[in-house]
Amino acid sequence: MEPLLGRADEPFMVGGLTRFNAVGDSIQRLDIELGPKEKVYAEGGHLIYKSQTVRLTASAKGGLLSGLKRALTGATFFVLELEGPGSASLAGFAPGKIVEIELSQNDEVLAEHRSFLAAEESVSYDASLTGLGFGWLGGEGLLMAKFRGPGRLFLHTSGDAVMLSLGPGESVDAEAGHVLAFDSSVKVSVGRVGGFKTMLFGEEGLWFARAAGPGRIWLRTLSRQQIIMGLMPDIAKVVRA
Repeated sequence: MEPLLGRADEPFMVGGLTRFNAVGDSIQRLDIELGPKEKVYAEGGHLIYKSQTVRLTASAKGGLLSGLKRALTGATFFVLELEGPGSASLAGFAPGKIVEIELSQNDEVLAEHRSFLAAEESVSYDASLTGLGFGWLGGEGLLMAKFRGPGRLFLHTSGDAVMLSLGPGESVDAEAGHVLAFDSSVKVSVGRVGGFKTMLFGEEGLWFARAAGPGRIWLRTLSRQQIIMGLMPDIAKVVRA
């Protein structure tokens, strides 16, 4: 199992003239430079600014059925299409990092739907049914976002991100709320870890996601549950004031 940490502030080329750059440290944004007629698409609500020359269009990426399936995951029916020339900048809804995933032809990745930030035009965006256990216990319902290459995909994660590369027969247990994305070749199931005492006093979720290789899995270091638990004492103080 090979762990790889996400990179920050490293520009990279994507086809033609399109250039992406993750900028910042604990609160990253994604800067994009587009050549004439070049396109990327993004989830609505993440745009910070754009050049006047960049054209914006609402697009049902993948058609009506894909749009409906995305809507069922809690994502938007339409995506925001950006066409160059010019520059634009995007960011997530919470402090965290930009995660770059490179997809080869027909590579597929399943991701938490609220983590999607942007992708190359060549990347397809759909939704896929996941196992009942992982879907509900991971906080994602039954459907997850599905992306197919070729092209580059950009996710946003709360906290930091760790990628684990699992070989055949290798597996890892992760608290379900920390799972960000995984290759479709990775088999993910949910099981109880430890006995009753561990579940009661260990202050972890009752269930863990077991990911079995081969393939990659991306984990976020800060789950939504941790964010909520961290804010609760401060919220209680405001309520009592």
